[in-house]
Amino acid sequence: PPKRVMVIGGDGYCGWATSLHLSNKNYQVAIVDSLIRRLFDHQLGINSLTPISSIHDRIARWKSLTGKDIRLYIGDICDFEFLSEAFQSFNPDTVVHFGEQRSAPYSMIDRPRAVFTQHNNVVGTLNVLFAVKEFREDCHLVKLGTMGEYGTPNIDIEEGYITITHNGRTDTLPYPKQASSFYHLSKVHDSNNIAFACKAWGIRATDLNQGVVYGVATDETSMHRELYNRFDYDGIFGTALNRFCVQAAVDHPLTVYGKGGQTRGYLDIRDTVQCVELAIANPAERGEFRVFNQFTEQFSVNQLARLVTKVGEEMGLAVKTVSVDNPRVEAEEHYYNAKHTKLTELGLKPHLLSDSLLDSLLNFAIQYKDRVDSRQIMPNVSWRKIGVKPTTVS
Repeated sequence: PPKRVMVIGGDGYCGWATSLHLSNKNYQVAIVDSLIRRLFDHQLGINSLTPISSIHDRIARWKSLTGKDIRLYIGDICDFEFLSEAFQSFNPDTVVHFGEQRSAPYSMIDRPRAVFTQHNNVVGTLNVLFAVKEFREDCHLVKLGTMGEYGTPNIDIEEGYITITHNGRTDTLPYPKQASSFYHLSKVHDSNNIAFACKAWGIRATDLNQGVVYGVATDETSMHRELYNRFDYDGIFGTALNRFCVQAAVDHPLTVYGKGGQTRGYLDIRDTVQCVELAIANPAERGEFRVFNQFTEQFSVNQLARLVTKVGEEMGLAVKTVSVDNPRVEAEEHYYNAKHTKLTELGLKPHLLSDSLLDSLLNFAIQYKDRVDSRQIMPNVSWRKIGVKPTTVS
């Protein structure tokens, strides 16, 4: 029988693409989602560049195109009663956990959103760990972490663990974490909780410390407009490369924060789904807490701006770049060299960033440029000025 995979957060950017990819590969898929990400858009007055269908219409369209069923459980995993019912109803072999508030700026808007981010992420993940322990102890947890857990240390970043010799004694220890927002800290707390649950209860878990994702189309989401994935370009949920492509398309200067030397790992959304599939097909052992660094290439913000400028100009766009005050508290020039070999060893065949992909992303942004609200492009959340009171982000 096909493996049963529960995708928590399956209505989101990474989760939707992953759910369709796994269903297409003949896994039996169930999506668990509270749909709160759609509510954030309403609350903040922002919108996906692409029009996205409701989760019900998405699943119905997938069924009509492929004949494949995706089960749907709508609810909040912070509610353990809901989660345990979904667990016992579906009996997953693997749980892919994307169900977290994933924006650093969102977590830095005000105290209520900082608290929401840590409560939602940490308590939700704890509930998932207890559900696995209680109802499905052999189930493999594939958890989306973040490369942001590591920060930007002046030494090479390893995959989860580092071997240290201190005063003549040697040990392999969890790699030190230097998170740079209340969101990134929530992921660090998750990693610590999962590592402990593996040790104490024999849970099997893989932490995917993912880099910054770019792109919009996978084989599956391209099949029909009702399957289109969301594409964020705003200052709160949009990530660097996707934002730059939209900015270029609407003739807005590329917004480089500060000096632009901030370097991170990046990957194509098509590689996100491939990495998750590889982790599922090659599960961790009982009691094992594996950490994979999930990215394919490293770029600085300035390098990305240059790439978008070059391809944009070849398409006849007049692309300008502007340095804006950095709203974040981060090093803008630093050493960065992160290892990422474990997924390659499992067979990852990466889609590296090419002119042709940038060309198609820019064309995609141009196609939908009438949907861009240019008021949402500039950053308006400051790390240093985070407020105590609930804020309406202008």
